[in-house]
Amino acid sequence: MGFTKTTEADSHYNHLEKMTVSELLSNINSEDKTVPIAVNKALPQIENLTEQVVKKLRDGGRLFYIGAGTSGRLGILDASECPPTFGVPHELVIGLIAGGDTAIRKAVEFAEDSKTQGWKDLQKFNISEKDFVIGIAASGTTPYVIYALKECNKNNINTGCITCNEGSPLALTAKYPIVVIVGPEFVTGSSRMKAGTAQKLVLNMISTTTMIQLGKVKGNKMVDMQLSNNKLVNRGAKMIMNELFVSEEEANQLLKEAKSVRKAIANYKK
Repeated sequence: MGFTKTTEADSHYNHLEKMTVSELLSNINSEDKTVPIAVNKALPQIENLTEQVVKKLRDGGRLFYIGAGTSGRLGILDASECPPTFGVPHELVIGLIAGGDTAIRKAVEFAEDSKTQGWKDLQKFNISEKDFVIGIAASGTTPYVIYALKECNKNNINTGCITCNEGSPLALTAKYPIVVIVGPEFVTGSSRMKAGTAQKLVLNMISTTTMIQLGKVKGNKMVDMQLSNNKLVNRGAKMIMNELFVSEEEANQLLKEAKSVRKAIANYKK
């Protein structure tokens, strides 16, 4: 493919080992500041993809993230945060990583080089035209991801991607590509840094916007969040107090009975 991998290009900084801690931190921070600007330039692409995701999920479909290494881990992270934050089933947003669950903690050698495993991993979930698949790869050249998307395209399953290289094979394969050009990394080729940060920002935007569109937020509050610890129970009680002008004691009682902020408010208003 005739394209330039800016994610692999030489760092703008050299002799890193001679820098002080202060210099290293300051320079990394300077590079990180450029990431939201790069994401901003990709907003029209992010919008196109997110609108398609919302449509699919409204019609009973699911969202899949598929990636290798850091990209795979970021997809799994975003998927795993949707149920507690928005009260949706674990099966709604699913993150897959090359090498399986072992690879979440430890790198699995050559797992990302398979041209067949990505599609096999998706098939385990009975994937269909109702679903949407987002391939995540900073380089845009990961075979595990590209070939999974190619099979999806053949089977009329909508595809998107998040990558950091213009004109990459992944960007050319996905029907709804998101390309965030962050440029060379501080440590040459270490795409867990700016590229990873860009991917995290984009994933936050896609899942949060989708869940708001699906009615999982009221006003600006997570009314469907799972009450899985004391902090969240207290937050839920405060939401109920502010919405219904009741005492803390009453709010806690309503929450205890309903087990959800949304239900507690609805029950009280009945």
